[in-house]
Amino acid sequence: MTSLIATNFITKNKTTVTFSELLTSNDASKLLAELNDLLPNKSHKPYLDSSGNKVFYFNDLKLLADEHKATEALITLFNRLFADQQVQLVRGEHEPEYFPADNDNPARIEFAHGFFASALHEISHWCIAGKARRQLSDFGYWYAADGRNEAQQRAFERVEIKPQALECLFTLACNRPFQVSQDNLFADFDTSDSSFAYDVYEQAKTYIANPQSLPRDAQNLLTALLRLFIGNN
Repeated sequence: MTSLIATNFITKNKTTVTFSELLTSNDASKLLAELNDLLPNKSHKPYLDSSGNKVFYFNDLKLLADEHKATEALITLFNRLFADQQVQLVRGEHEPEYFPADNDNPARIEFAHGFFASALHEISHWCIAGKARRQLSDFGYWYAADGRNEAQQRAFERVEIKPQALECLFTLACNRPFQVSQDNLFADFDTSDSSFAYDVYEQAKTYIANPQSLPRDAQNLLTALLRLFIGNN
């Protein structure tokens, strides 16, 4: 397992948050063992071909350097892993959007512009959403565009803590650096006092310490990514 790249943030309390410290080699191995115990019946391995060979190599630096190939591998993995749930991960040409299943058409998670990070982010929202919200367009979320006022930004950050904590774990499991997103570049107020990065960090720590608190679909995907990443089949 190669070392993870450090990404630091400063909260309003001047505390340095280093996301890469969340998932060291030992932590990843321990988390995988606990996830395997939580999912004892998941004997199938959709990231292997019919001969038992790995199809995906997220720890391959050549793959990581190629955004298109890495994204294609993630799409294939997700769509195989969750085929029984009638949902597909799809490259979007515009902004991300979730479309619930309609008649004979599966649900679609469309992520922005083919970006790997956007795919993980939208998957995280799908993992958090329960059965009822998966039947609603965009999971029933409201969305205010960039330029939100302070109250809107606080509301946005509250609902983003758990999804971005999941995204953090998925990203680190793919040996990529994680960075939180306040998604408000054109705010007309000072966003630097926000504790959002720290809150996401603490939620990710909670998930690692208590993997049973992860949504079941997040457990499945994180198990697959960790198995690929640390070489356990």
